[in-house]
Amino acid sequence: MNFICVKTMLVAAAAMVSLSSFSQDLIARQAPIDRKLKSVDSLALQKQIRAEQAAFPAYSLYPSWNNEYVHAYGRNSETVVPESFTIDLRGFYMPTPSRSITSPFGPRWRRMHNGLDLKVEIGDTIRAAFDGKVRIVKFEARGYGKYIVIRHANGLETIYGHLSKQLVDPDQIVKAGEVIGLGGNTGHSTGSHLHFETRFLGIAINPALMFDFPNQDIVADTYTFNRNGRYERKGATAVAASNVADDNVIKYHKVHRGDTLAKIAKERGVTIAELRKMNGLTKKSRLKPGQIIRCS
Repeated sequence: MNFICVKTMLVAAAAMVSLSSFSQDLIARQAPIDRKLKSVDSLALQKQIRAEQAAFPAYSLYPSWNNEYVHAYGRNSETVVPESFTIDLRGFYMPTPSRSITSPFGPRWRRMHNGLDLKVEIGDTIRAAFDGKVRIVKFEARGYGKYIVIRHANGLETIYGHLSKQLVDPDQIVKAGEVIGLGGNTGHSTGSHLHFETRFLGIAINPALMFDFPNQDIVADTYTFNRNGRYERKGATAVAASNVADDNVIKYHKVHRGDTLAKIAKERGVTIAELRKMNGLTKKSRLKPGQIIRCS
């Protein structure tokens, strides 16, 4: 009887060891599967996020999507302008190979010129500056003529005016460098050219602060927008005061690591007080690498 009991116990123990080993094998075999499933889930999630970002660029910044009005973010809107926001300029594509700026950003004929005029001929190819989604494709006889507005994931909206032909539709997703229209002379225009604007939450920013058209390159990888002291109200539109170009000789400085206002002032031949006034800076303001500040 004792022998049988001992034998039974040994068989049971062996079975338990065998079952444990089998379970461990199953777990071991399952681990790569779990990792693979997690990888698939991660890729699917990333794909979904990219799709949503393309469908609703800068969704976290803008309160609405409007296909009717260029300036849909007036003082009575729900737009919340952040104190500071860094705009990623990487991935930019020149909308035209033209290097000739025929009219700069700034006051013109007793009114504000909120963009740059670039010399193009009628029929010249115009391309999207960044990946984005077309918000408006319209005609304005006394203004932009045939024009296009595109919103981008970096928070900017770009406007292309006086076109002879529009080659995209509202709500169409476009890639940087994709052909969107042809140069022209439509609307309030005295000659063929491209009127190019860059706006952040409706606030016009001088494109020359970000894009160097004569050299066909970006000024820096990023542009830091600062709300305090950087813009003033002009009717229903907020215009960046420090970005207003009075003439063609305004100079800018790209902030590098270790730069201070005192150092920049000495290099540029201006006073610290003048730098602060031109850029809406205070004694507590901190410079950030990549930031563009006006020096003249």
